Amino acid sequence: MPKMTSHIPLHPFVYYATRYPFQPGQISGPRICYSASIYLIEQGTGKLGMNGITYMMKPGTLIYIPAGKVHRWEADSSSPMVHVCCYFDWRYVDRSSLSPLAAPICFDLPKLQSEYVGPAYPLEIHEITYIDKIQVWVHLFEGFYKSNELGDSHQFRRDLKVQGYFQLFLEHFLEHTLSARHRIDPRIFKLLDRMEQDILNGQLRTTQAYQEELQLSRGYFHEIFKKATGFTPTQYVQVYRISLIQADLLQTDLSVTELAEKHHFASIHYLSRLFHKMTGETPTEYRARNR
Repeated sequence: MPKMTSHIPLHPFVYYATRYPFQPGQISGPRICYSASIYLIEQGTGKLGMNGITYMMKPGTLIYIPAGKVHRWEADSSSPMVHVCCYFDWRYVDRSSLSPLAAPICFDLPKLQSEYVGPAYPLEIHEITYIDKIQVWVHLFEGFYKSNELGDSHQFRRDLKVQGYFQLFLEHFLEHTLSARHRIDPRIFKLLDRMEQDILNGQLRTTQAYQEELQLSRGYFHEIFKKATGFTPTQYVQVYRISLIQADLLQTDLSVTELAEKHHFASIHYLSRLFHKMTGETPTEYRARNR
């Protein structure tokens, strides 16, 4: 896979930019984009699987995915996310012999043609950050919306303008993501991985136990946890547990009683009550509507 090094000049080039509304419960992936990509969750919620971690998506989440990285999107079943996004390279890559699309995506991972994977940025860009002024960022994206088609000579003048708007956006993006104050404490993402494994194994510990593991004060632990996930620790655990139930309701024929036992709920009544609280419907209603 080609890599950027400091002596190779950067000439960022955007191929495709758009606004994409997910369908309820829609899953996209696992997949690999040949180019780098940036996404902003404009509205709704969902999940992004990447780096072995499930990131909860909410309005204001800004995501950078380097070229060649495996990831998986999953929209919420009742409030599916809508994101604005763009696909680009830090240096132009000709993929015309690979695909008729300007920004191809590989869904059959063993068939990835690594020679077409775009270059990396020479500095570490934090992949998950959060922004406050969503509409300001959406407006920046709108300035360089571009169809996912290979260009031709008739599009050249318009493409110059699109690339100019994209350069302005990219400066804004890098200023945001490379700023230390926007970075998420990496200890939290490692902790999330352990918490999710503990949930799967029925060995979830108290919030205080995880806090003490990181040797942080209660207030600071809750602050950086919510900054990283958008949820309190208790909310995150509930969302993750219900997401596991949702997946099994759609992918298996296990009864609600069997699901309560599999996912270590104290009772079927607690499972049903929490499920209804989180989704607005019972597990049975959810299965019937989505299968």
